[in-house]
Amino acid sequence: MRKLVKSLLVLLLVGLLVAGCGGATKKKIVVGLDDNFPPMGFRDDKNNIVGFDVDMAKEAAKRLGMEVEFKPIDWNSKEAELNGKRVDVLWNGLTITEKRKENIAFTKPYMENRQIIVVNANSPIKSKADLAGKVVGVQDGSSSVEAVEKDAAALKSFKELKKYPDNVAALMDLKAGRLDAVVVDEIVGRYYIAKKPGEYAILADNFGSEEYGVGLRKDDKELLDKLQKVLDEMKKDGTAAKISKQWFGADIVK
Repeated sequence: MRKLVKSLLVLLLVGLLVAGCGGATKKKIVVGLDDNFPPMGFRDDKNNIVGFDVDMAKEAAKRLGMEVEFKPIDWNSKEAELNGKRVDVLWNGLTITEKRKENIAFTKPYMENRQIIVVNANSPIKSKADLAGKVVGVQDGSSSVEAVEKDAAALKSFKELKKYPDNVAALMDLKAGRLDAVVVDEIVGRYYIAKKPGEYAILADNFGSEEYGVGLRKDDKELLDKLQKVLDEMKKDGTAAKISKQWFGADIVK
């Protein structure tokens, strides 16, 4: 009898050790984001991280039965943060590009966006061609950089393509006259412009359209499949549309 009890205790201990060493299901998802990217993810007046993507991630995590942690990162090093396993997903207006697909797995697109050109309201710049000889600002590490660099002729005509840590700094320099224009995600640009009526203008020309997706590690297929399933459910039952209307006044979910 003693031998039987001992054997059962050993088996129980082994089982507990296996569970503690990774046999247990993942209980928390860490979301990497740029916390200065309104309205997708940013800090409010009380320093809380809020935004459209934040609300989407919270709802998705709840449906997955997981806790969610929002971790501000250097957006220019986002792929290193993800593949270094310091975050589990990149969810903050992340544009799906062929280049990024080489290192990141994406959900299906959930939103479409354009790369718009913002100038001061009294600017003589009226088209992309007018940017020749001008200083243009972009957020470093953003898809705006890729969009501009893709248009080789326009890029070559610039006096300088100046990179900033975030869009807020770029728009402040535009207002101060240190920049002639800023290329920025439409969603972000329109959010800022709406808060400062009469200060900025958006040109009819742009640097192309793009799609947003959630980025995961390529070997995280199980999480990708589960996340895609709940995102599909959120779209189908109207939850995604409700969150979109709260932030944009309309359902702009793809």
